[in-house]
Amino acid sequence: MDLYNPILVTALIAWALAQFSKTVIHWIIHRQFDVHRLFGDGGMPSSHSAIVTSAATAIGLRHGWPSPLFALSVILALIVMHDAAGVRQETGKQARAINDIAELLKSMNRGVLSQVEALEEFVGHTGRQVFVGALLGILVALIAHGFLP
Repeated sequence: MDLYNPILVTALIAWALAQFSKTVIHWIIHRQFDVHRLFGDGGMPSSHSAIVTSAATAIGLRHGWPSPLFALSVILALIVMHDAAGVRQETGKQARAINDIAELLKSMNRGVLSQVEALEEFVGHTGRQVFVGALLGILVALIAHGFLP
């Protein structure tokens, strides 16, 4: 049984390139290497956008633009990208606010609110990060289509 799936391979390449790119961009901006950027959420470009747009584009290229598979993949890609820039972005803002409140209370010697670690703040994306991730995903799919069997 052949388990090779060029659409999945394309999507994983797009995800890996997005994660690598956000690690390099973080290093350039902050002058520090953060291994968490290789696998973490948030940042430029959106790996969520890259993976879903590369899969959708690869499906369109292989199965045709009018195919039901392509239609479904575009719908799912739009939902993922909307969520990344909407709900998940707001979650990150709330995490920042909660972390700030916890630090303020801690600095005022009001005791520890809980033993839980600080909330993750890099969970969502800006519209620009989503857009750049989407462009990256489309580009990867177009290039991969010429190379993958």
